[in-house]
Amino acid sequence: MLLEIRGIEKLSWRERQVVALKESGHSTENIAKRLGIGEGTVATLYNRARKKGYAVVLIIDGDPLGLGADMEGSESNDP
Repeated sequence: MLLEIRGIEKLSWRERQVVALKESGHSTENIAKRLGIGEGTVATLYNRARKKGYAVVLIIDGDPLGLGADMEGSESNDP
């Protein structure tokens, strides 16, 4: 599974770091320790990035939902 951040070119380098970590599920505390900055700075950078606008897209490899089978000619069970 891949995480794609669209609109990342609008963000500063530090905002990109914070967004990538935050959207990957890291806590503010963890991000602060990892980047060597304060938790308040992490929150500020994240909020600033959100205001600039970006979109997170999940790219899932394979067919985890079982929807990739040849659907042509298959019968639908939908009412």
